[in-house]
Amino acid sequence: MELQLNNRTPVYIQVIQYFKEQIASGEIDMGEEMPSRRELASKLKINPNTVQRAYREMEEAGLIFTEGNLPSRVTEDQTVVQRTREELLTEALDEFIETVQTIQMPLPDVIELIKEKYK
Repeated sequence: MELQLNNRTPVYIQVIQYFKEQIASGEIDMGEEMPSRRELASKLKINPNTVQRAYREMEEAGLIFTEGNLPSRVTEDQTVVQRTREELLTEALDEFIETVQTIQMPLPDVIELIKEKYK
C-alpha cells in the first residue's frame, strides 16, 4: 500500500481517494477484502477513528460493504465502480481544463497534445 499523506487535505478524504483510485483502476478487485480498520490505522500511523470515518463514508457511497462482524469488502456492483471511474475522470478533467484555460492554449492544440501524450 503506497499512500502518501499530505497536510493540505483531511486524512480521511485522502484514504477515501486512495481506495477510489485503487478500486476504479482494478488494483483492488470487486469483492476483495479490505484491510481491517486497526490494521490500516497502524500501517498508515493514523488514528483508528480516521479510518473508521473513511470506511463509513465509503460504505455510504456503496464502494464497500460490511456484513455483521465479517471484514469489509469492495463492492461487487459494476455500476458503482463505473460511477467512481467517471467521477475520478470528471475531477481530473475539470482540473486539467481549468489549468489549460488559465494559460489560454487553443483547444485544437490541446487535443493534439493529448493525442500525442496518450499514446
